Amino acid sequence: MYDELIQSGDLSLARKSVLPGTGFFLPDTLEDDLEDQQTEAALEGAEVAVIADPDADGLACVALLREAYDDVQNIPDPDEDGDGDDADRPESVADATDDADEENVVIAAGDADEPLEEPEPTPHTVALVPASPHDVEDALARVAEYGDEGIDIFVCDLAPDRYEYVEDELAAALETADSIAWYDHHQWGDDVARAVRETGVDLVIGDSDEECSADVVYRSLEYEFDPMYEELAAVTRDHDLWLREDPRSDDLADYAYWTDPAEYVEVVREYGVDLPEWVTDYIAERRVEKEALIDQAVGRAELREIGGYTVGITYGRCSQNEVAEAMREQGADASVIVKPAGSASIRGTDEFELCHEVAGKVNGGGHPKAAGCKPDIYDDMLDYANHWTTRGAVTKRVILDAFRDVVDEAAEEQAAEADDADASDD
Repeated sequence: MYDELIQSGDLSLARKSVLPGTGFFLPDTLEDDLEDQQTEAALEGAEVAVIADPDADGLACVALLREAYDDVQNIPDPDEDGDGDDADRPESVADATDDADEENVVIAAGDADEPLEEPEPTPHTVALVPASPHDVEDALARVAEYGDEGIDIFVCDLAPDRYEYVEDELAAALETADSIAWYDHHQWGDDVARAVRETGVDLVIGDSDEECSADVVYRSLEYEFDPMYEELAAVTRDHDLWLREDPRSDDLADYAYWTDPAEYVEVVREYGVDLPEWVTDYIAERRVEKEALIDQAVGRAELREIGGYTVGITYGRCSQNEVAEAMREQGADASVIVKPAGSASIRGTDEFELCHEVAGKVNGGGHPKAAGCKPDIYDDMLDYANHWTTRGAVTKRVILDAFRDVVDEAAEEQAAEADDADASDD
């Protein structure tokens, strides 16, 4: 296959909106080999490994841990080198990882324009091992294989749906590590949390309605942080929980999506949440395309009535939170954004807080108001071709059916509770 057929950076906006990024077309074996090489390079000489979701929340956890371990590397201002343009920056990886509150979505490289990032240029004492919710077990296995004996391991902003998914890899990591701490804010099943703790892992789970993972790390480490790190956690939380009270939180989220994780960590450590002008200029430039892709997805949106709820649904390669907000303004109680790579984001409101249950029926999970999934309906490339040409028709139908099931079950449960209450009154 010619490279230009899968390079998405030069596509027209209309085509980019409906097709996945270059990373989608890479074979898993190639990605696995590259991740092995990158992990081995990152862990060389490292005393600490941080397995984290490489979004703003996960990377804030890395920044906190590097500060606590006094692992400092400065990122120079591009103007100091006389190179103020962005010619050497990687193409957008805005869809390489979805929001921190999405679980079990196979999106590690599926939507990325340039997924094959080089390892961090200089070894760190605290090494970052990026992972998405669906492959945390692979990251644990790599750290067990390539990490030095006695390494400390932290897992941040990631939650396994079942203990069996990570059981063997966690056991291997425990054989290598001196200690493992797991800091998260997603909703965990009681049985999963209990099983992880029984292995000896220090598991701390924050309230998903009140804290982001950076909050959990900030309060869990025995370290006196500079106030700038408390502010970093607070502003990260503002976006991660979709509070949107601090405009700087959108800047952090976008910058984390669009730049190399190593750069993001060191920039927020040096500048805090008030990003330097060369970064804000870069973000402003990238947002032109971001907004255009949002407009494309919003233009395809449809509203469906399901059991007394209005559900907005659309398709496109886009920033899902802004699209969901646009559908909410159109009257949606919940929104679904189906992505070209086959995954989908589900967003709720105060009127609908069952997103995690909907996602759970279609190979996903998450929070009551924010979840992610990837329905198990893609058997071959012909299924994906149909997905792109029909703008996700099958995926939309499967997820809407899941909405109907969840709404019906909730209604039945409420009716049963009402009957029990009437019976007790009698």
